[in-house]
Amino acid sequence: MSKHYRYLLTLVALLCIGALVYALCRGKDEAPSGPFHSVGRAAKIHPDYSGAVIPANIAPLNFSVEEAGAGYYVKIYSKQGPQIELHSRSGNILIPQNSWSKLLKTNRGQEVRFDIFVKRADSGASSQSEEGLWSRFDSVVNRIAREDIDGFLVYRRIDPVHSTWKKMGIYQRDLQGFDESVVLDNGYYGGGCLNCHAFCNNRTDKMLIGIRSPKYGSSALLVDGGAASKIGTKFGYTSWHPSGRVAAYSINHVSQFFHTARDEVRDVVDLDSLLAYYLVETGEVKTTPAIAKKERLETYPAWSPDGRYLYFCSAPKRWTDNAAIPDNYDQIKYDLVRISYDVQSDTWGELETVLSAQDTGLSILLPRISPDGRRLLFCMCDYGCFPVYQSGSDLYMIDLTAAKKNGRYEYRRLGINSDESESWHSFSSNSRWIAFSSKRKNGVFTRSYISYLDQEGRVCKPLLLPQKDPSYYNSCLWTYSVPELVVERVKLRKEGLGRVVRGPAKTPVDFPVTRATPKAGAASPPESSYLTERE
Repeated sequence: MSKHYRYLLTLVALLCIGALVYALCRGKDEAPSGPFHSVGRAAKIHPDYSGAVIPANIAPLNFSVEEAGAGYYVKIYSKQGPQIELHSRSGNILIPQNSWSKLLKTNRGQEVRFDIFVKRADSGASSQSEEGLWSRFDSVVNRIAREDIDGFLVYRRIDPVHSTWKKMGIYQRDLQGFDESVVLDNGYYGGGCLNCHAFCNNRTDKMLIGIRSPKYGSSALLVDGGAASKIGTKFGYTSWHPSGRVAAYSINHVSQFFHTARDEVRDVVDLDSLLAYYLVETGEVKTTPAIAKKERLETYPAWSPDGRYLYFCSAPKRWTDNAAIPDNYDQIKYDLVRISYDVQSDTWGELETVLSAQDTGLSILLPRISPDGRRLLFCMCDYGCFPVYQSGSDLYMIDLTAAKKNGRYEYRRLGINSDESESWHSFSSNSRWIAFSSKRKNGVFTRSYISYLDQEGRVCKPLLLPQKDPSYYNSCLWTYSVPELVVERVKLRKEGLGRVVRGPAKTPVDFPVTRATPKAGAASPPESSYLTERE
């Protein structure tokens, strides 16, 4: 071996030894030792994960300690298993995923505690103090749920813009870790919009995505098993019948407009709408008069888990001009209704009102029913059909089991609401978790939250979707909307889905009506470029 190589090896060895000695000394220097100054309150942390019920299969809840200090020490422990000890000089607490996952899964149903110590910023001036060098804060306590959350969350990411944007996509997040991947973004088909992603029974082997592209037209991307195809018409808000044989969807003629003075200047009115449904086996699109009334606006379909009822929102249409924003747009409030359906005979029953806007005084939107059939989750706002633009939009719940017994649909406002908009919610496959969108942090950026729902219908403090970097959301300019909980990853690759959107092959659709007028054999009018390009 040459003298040069021996010198390099010696240098590397010395550097390694030096690093090890530094790490040991640093760890020893940062370990808290008494006496401690008891602060008498919990430390301020960001994000604030304290006091929540958390899934045993959730990613590490990394956070920042927002207390001034020269060093930080956190001990995480539960009833069983080894504790996790972490040191930090910046206050950023990054929890090892393997240790975290093992601790949570070993202690289902138990509390998990975070003991937080902060080293005094002036600790270098004196090595001794009557109060000690370290401040000890009250423990942050969470409870670990016995039930897991579905393994993946699918959502749309888009800039929080007004009427123009460039990039958007549907993404999926592995909730046990921090892996995020693209399901499909608009770069794979030359720009345009994609939204209204819908899954059958919280699974990804049967899904729909609405596509609007100036270059390739409007269509619905259908994934059925291991294959993807394109349906030659645009789907709006979509809900799968639990059989997987039928997908109900809305057709909306929406228009965006702006207020001159308000915290949220954007607004949306649905000038004309109806519901239709797609039969997967035959490729037919159909409707029925009860869900496509000329004098009503129908939107937001949602099937009951047994497939016997289609719930949706319906409001009176009080104008005839579908090209202008009506003066009475803020007087439109939606009722919650349902209609029975027999999938075997493809026949519909009578329409019935579940909850009327006249009784609530608010517009009722976005119904979703838990897979066990017990809870109906929805939101209400002052008027209209677009709750994400209204700070007063809140989440509400109806106990359907109680309603079946006493014949009354009694609703309650959930305690997890904030002063900003809550909207776009979904249930986990085991009915124990909900995911929803909220603007609670700043009123501008929509973020995804998850919350535990217990057997009695109590909803616990929500968790902001955790990120590896605790400060991620401080500089994130994306809006996260329409979070859907699913049990598996979307298996088809984004490149393949993009080729289907760009390709000429599509299932032709003979649409039975023109907008909300049930006129057989008429084609749907072409979309304006603005509707293709709006948020």
